[in-house]
Amino acid sequence: MTFTLNEEQRLLKDAARDFCSEQTPVSRLRKERDAKKNGRDPELWREMAQMGWAGIIVPEEYGGAGLGYVGLGAVLEETGRTLAPSPLLSTAMIGASALILGGGDAQKAQWLPKIASGEAIVAFAVDDGAHHAPGRSALKVGGGKISGEKKYVADGHIAEVFIVSGADGLYLVKADAAGVSRRELFTVDSRGAADVTFKDAPTEALSGGAATRDAVLDRARIGLAAEMLGQAQAAFEMTSEYLKTRKQFGQVIGGFQALQHRAAKMFTELELTRSCVYAALDALDRNAENVAEYASLAKARAGDTVHLVSNECVQMHGGIGMTDEHDAGLFLKRARVAEALFGGATFHRDRYASLLGF
Repeated sequence: MTFTLNEEQRLLKDAARDFCSEQTPVSRLRKERDAKKNGRDPELWREMAQMGWAGIIVPEEYGGAGLGYVGLGAVLEETGRTLAPSPLLSTAMIGASALILGGGDAQKAQWLPKIASGEAIVAFAVDDGAHHAPGRSALKVGGGKISGEKKYVADGHIAEVFIVSGADGLYLVKADAAGVSRRELFTVDSRGAADVTFKDAPTEALSGGAATRDAVLDRARIGLAAEMLGQAQAAFEMTSEYLKTRKQFGQVIGGFQALQHRAAKMFTELELTRSCVYAALDALDRNAENVAEYASLAKARAGDTVHLVSNECVQMHGGIGMTDEHDAGLFLKRARVAEALFGGATFHRDRYASLLGF
């Protein structure tokens, strides 16, 4: 099946590329890292919200644009290209999806307009430990209270509200509620996260139980895969440009056949990943029955590709690629975090096989 962006989606993607190249170059992340901001950039988030990105999938009745997941995925791809430090994935993709799929009328009315305007930042608290295992959780829920601990909550250090994953569904908890505490984590990719503890914290359950939890998780995986696609594409372009300009033994190194083969492999893997990611985004908009299969395929493929391309980016740049002054290391660090988040490639290959009955 041939898939192309429609005119509205193309305009959205082009606007995102222009904005990110001008307002969020990789140098912005580097500057914030050196200032130890740990992913805090409220000015950037306000600008993104003013662009309408926070409300791309939010229905119009709640102040959003209702443009669908392909449009949001296209924007996430462009933010991935520049490693833009923002809560767009956790808030606009995951938080909005959780409320759209499982929120009651009152919950939607309270939170979706705030998400669409950029007023609220949402974090998705999934795993109890270091390994991704969403079906296993020691959370204790009852009487409108929740207790337990969640590890490595991306954007958890800046969130106003948590969507918390339990063994039997999702729960909404305000970050400033009694019984909620968090330990800020300074992550290797300089994006920031937190370990979050709940001790009899007041909570509201979202509807749909484990089915809603799994559906939201798949949207998180697909959105992250789109961001990873952008990261891999930018790292490849950086490497390709270097191959065309760096000279060794009297000629540009891109003229060596061995390096051409490696570049060709990266290009092929990127195109395969792009097909998987946009097929998954399209499946969400079509409300396809096999979204879970698309999600695991996209996340596994994106993980393998961003791992390969980030490694090659460092290696083909040689000594300069190993220095902090070069951007290659920033892409590699972000790649390693993204690979593990919401399940690594091995997790999703196993899940994909299980979903197909193997």
